[in-house]
Amino acid sequence: MTPKAGNRYRIEALAKGLDVLRLFDESVTALKLREISARTGIPMPTAFRVAATLEEAGFIERLEDGSIRPGVAVLTLGSAALRGSSIVQVSERPLRHLAETTGETVNLGVLLGDQVLYLVRLRNSDLVTANVQVGSTLPAPYTSLGKVLLAYLPVEERHAVLAQHDFSVVVGPNAAHSLEELDELIEPIRRDGFAVQDQEVAAGLRSVSVPVFGAGDRPVAAINIAVAVNRHDVASLRGPLLDALSATAKDISLRLGAG
Repeated sequence: MTPKAGNRYRIEALAKGLDVLRLFDESVTALKLREISARTGIPMPTAFRVAATLEEAGFIERLEDGSIRPGVAVLTLGSAALRGSSIVQVSERPLRHLAETTGETVNLGVLLGDQVLYLVRLRNSDLVTANVQVGSTLPAPYTSLGKVLLAYLPVEERHAVLAQHDFSVVVGPNAAHSLEELDELIEPIRRDGFAVQDQEVAAGLRSVSVPVFGAGDRPVAAINIAVAVNRHDVASLRGPLLDALSATAKDISLRLGAG
């Protein structure tokens, strides 16, 4: 059998290094070498050599207790990738205008499995939330960005994406506690064209989100306006803030080639 191109040109050592880097995320910031070996299936001697190579190149660094965490080189690559994203480049000016005219926090994110990856965040200093930054991820079922993107997936695809999601994780007080409960929340979103989050991702935070469409007229991202609960009730999110958000999403969608 002729080897597939993907296998023929695979560099095994590089693949192992990437497997190690993929272990780290918002919830896993440092690991012992034995944990890296166990989670990747890479034998300890090989894991040691891979880690040493990544450390020499600046992609990981060792802490005093011997734990390993991502190094500065990873951050540099991530920042370059985000800055180079066509969605980020196209949306940055309209989103900045939206943030300035509303005086509220504005975000743009994309769906990454059962998480939302934040690509743009223009924060109002009055907003008190978790430490969300560009490159951060949050569980899609609890964010307005995530809910609006999940709503545009076929039901079977949405359920497959959320098959491994742990609804028992403690988040905001109004978060869905099961896939069935989330389905009920998502059902009207596609019809209405927007999603509201009311203290689902964190106490004290509300937001409203709309999709951004690409050339195929399928959502490629979502944008939202996030507000503090002491300044906005849920009804106010469906008024001028939603109008301004929708106009911005339409502007960005047209720039991305939507019909």
